[in-house]
Amino acid sequence: MANQRLWAPWRLEYIKSDKTGECIFCSKPALGDDEAALIPHRGERCFVMLNAFPYTNGHVMVAPYEHTADLITLDDETSLELMTLTQLSLRALASAYGPEGYNVGINLGRIAGAGVADHVHIHVVPRWGGDTNFMPVVAGTRVMPQTLEQSYAALRAAFAALQAAGP
Repeated sequence: MANQRLWAPWRLEYIKSDKTGECIFCSKPALGDDEAALIPHRGERCFVMLNAFPYTNGHVMVAPYEHTADLITLDDETSLELMTLTQLSLRALASAYGPEGYNVGINLGRIAGAGVADHVHIHVVPRWGGDTNFMPVVAGTRVMPQTLEQSYAALRAAFAALQAAGP
C-alpha cells in the first residue's frame, strides 16, 4: 500500500477559527443564489455548495436542506436527490475543469473528520496528477489557480449548461 498524504495546512485557518454555532448548510441557502452563498446549483431537497476552504479548485459539497446528521434516516426522495446532485456535480466538474479523478466522500461524526458534524454532506473533490506539491508542506502556502468567485462562476455556468441540455 502506498504511503501518501494529502497535506492541507491552509485548513488550519478553518480549524482554529471561532465557530459561531450556526450551520453553514442551513445559513448559506438562506442568502439566495448570489456568489456570497457559494451555491452554484439547487435542487428541490438538496443543493451544491463550494467549500470555502477547498482542497482543490472546484471542491464542492452536496447537502440536503434538512438539518440532520443522520444519513440513515433521510427519506428516500432526499437520499436519491443527494446522490443525483453528486452525480451532476461530477458532470459539472468534468465540464468546467476536466479533472483526472475525484475524491467523493462522507464523514459521519466529528471523530470521522466531519467539520460540520450536525449536517450530513458529501464532498466532491476534483483531482489531477501532481495537484499537490511542496508548497503547502514547506511554505504553508497553497497554490490555487482560481479564486472562489471564479470557481463559483465556472461551476454555475457548467450546472446551467447541464440543466439546459436535459437528462
